[in-house]
Amino acid sequence: MTNTSAVRIGIVGFGTAGRAFVPAIVGHPGFVFAGFADPSATVRETGAREFGVTAYESIEALIEHGALDAVYVASPTTLHRAHVELAARAGKHVLVEKPMAANLDDARAMVQAADAAGIVLLAGHSHSYDQPIHAMRALIDSGELGRVRMVHTWCFTDWIYRPRRPDELDASQGGGVTLRQGSHQFDIIRLLAGGAARSVRAKTFDWDPERRAIGAHTVFIEFDDGAAATAVYNGYGRFASAELCFDIGEWGFPAQSRAIAKPSNVEDELRAKAERARHAIPAGAPNQPFFGLTVVSCERGEMRQSPKGLLVYTNDGKREIELPADVSPRELVMREFHDAISGRKRAIHDGRWGVANLEVCAAAIASSERGEEVFLEHQVALA
Repeated sequence: MTNTSAVRIGIVGFGTAGRAFVPAIVGHPGFVFAGFADPSATVRETGAREFGVTAYESIEALIEHGALDAVYVASPTTLHRAHVELAARAGKHVLVEKPMAANLDDARAMVQAADAAGIVLLAGHSHSYDQPIHAMRALIDSGELGRVRMVHTWCFTDWIYRPRRPDELDASQGGGVTLRQGSHQFDIIRLLAGGAARSVRAKTFDWDPERRAIGAHTVFIEFDDGAAATAVYNGYGRFASAELCFDIGEWGFPAQSRAIAKPSNVEDELRAKAERARHAIPAGAPNQPFFGLTVVSCERGEMRQSPKGLLVYTNDGKREIELPADVSPRELVMREFHDAISGRKRAIHDGRWGVANLEVCAAAIASSERGEEVFLEHQVALA
């Protein structure tokens, strides 16, 4: 596809997530980065100068003046529904950041808006796009290891003490570990186990009175075919799961220890967040990304990540499958988005998949609050 026929895409919200997608957009021959919208004048001035595009104050102005075909919605979670509906009414395809919405009603309304407008709605990015997770799914599809019986993904980070907006810590606004990081974990689990989860039993934790938020969880997920999974996340920063993962962190670089530092006030925290957004997610890395430890048990073998790709364990011993290290997860998001827009391939991470993923997040929180198993209603299986 030549540049003149490429999909012109704009970004709404130019924080950490929005900025991180720019290299993947400009690196895909089927897309043109056409501009972005952000309410911060400083962010607009800096981003426009850095990337040579026009910056707008609102999504309305971006859509009206940006000559767009698609929009990446990376605004705060509580705005996702309004921004997706606005883009859909304008006939723009939409990629929406995780978590898809702050609640299931909003997420289902977003799917309805996309269906009514006949546009593509893709829910991502999540770490299910990481190359090793894709390779695990491909090996499962090959049938070599038999059916998936267990999936475990465990992640320990300093998430709670990174610079945050207040809404990022408030579960009612889509904040806290279970909604923001569980979105990654449950998407990984559902992709590997086939998608159709049956029920959730969970316990969430909020144990720092000076930093109120869901900061940790233990979640048990059962699937229709009898497979089971656990997702463990602890964001309180004393132990890093990189120690279990060859000392490699979330973005494929050697892990660095972090001091637990609680921001002194909201203004300082927002300034620190804005600065971190410029450097938080690198475009490339020397190793595969590790979103904690993920182990898959099939009937005839196990799989886990390695720095170069994938380790496979069978009765014949252990072997390694090396994977390309020059393709970022966000590049795979843009490939899936473009394939769906062009009609070449149906998207896995479509709006209904996003609703199903959010349902697991919400069910985990509800299970912890009620002390009981929660059965799921909006799950979709892999085609």
